[in-house]
Amino acid sequence: MRRSEPVRLFQTLPHACGYYPERTAQNLVLDPAAPQLDQLYGPALERGFRRAGGHLYFPHCPQCHACTPCRIDVENFQPDRAQKRCLKRNADLKISEHVPGYNRERHALYERYLQNRHPGGGMDDADASDFRRFLTAAWSPTLFLELRLDQQLLAVAVTDMCQNGISAVYTFYDPAQTARSLGTFAILQQIELARRRRVPWLYLGFWIDGHPKMDYKRRFRPLQIRTADGWKAMP
Repeated sequence: MRRSEPVRLFQTLPHACGYYPERTAQNLVLDPAAPQLDQLYGPALERGFRRAGGHLYFPHCPQCHACTPCRIDVENFQPDRAQKRCLKRNADLKISEHVPGYNRERHALYERYLQNRHPGGGMDDADASDFRRFLTAAWSPTLFLELRLDQQLLAVAVTDMCQNGISAVYTFYDPAQTARSLGTFAILQQIELARRRRVPWLYLGFWIDGHPKMDYKRRFRPLQIRTADGWKAMP
């Protein structure tokens, strides 16, 4: 791809905000038909974009700028006490890397997770096409990290591998295993994956100051946030 090749950027129509029900949201989206999305992904990730299905998007809400891209400094990360306990608690799990895609076992786990975490929100009745459309893209360098207890699938961490960093796209897990803190454990495993692949950053998507669903991200330090002046360490 030559740098001079233009790529169209679209703005979505206003839609319901996934974090504040009283607000509407809009996104900037790189042209999903662009043939070089696989080459654009890494640079877009560096600029704060995120993948959902086959789209690379960035929040662009006229009245709100709460969504802030964030990433973990992999080399300097050290688990805190709670994260060390999480690692110990899940030492009996097997972690393996897999080609992304749909199968009945993954879909059954995905359904249970959505029905527990997002009841009545429109996501809790996801069929096979919904699974594929949201979690995978033909052009994306994705792998699925599977977490198993013996033969039982407990969690899947959808993970995108770029040259300059890894993106934690989405993790779904067995809602009956809340005591294991599988979401935290999945991020810790993605940090280890980044270290094995020798990439410097694990991108966690967006952080929203003061939002309870985002508070867990502050515990993965050192954490950087992207500002108008570029990436800065979170104070």
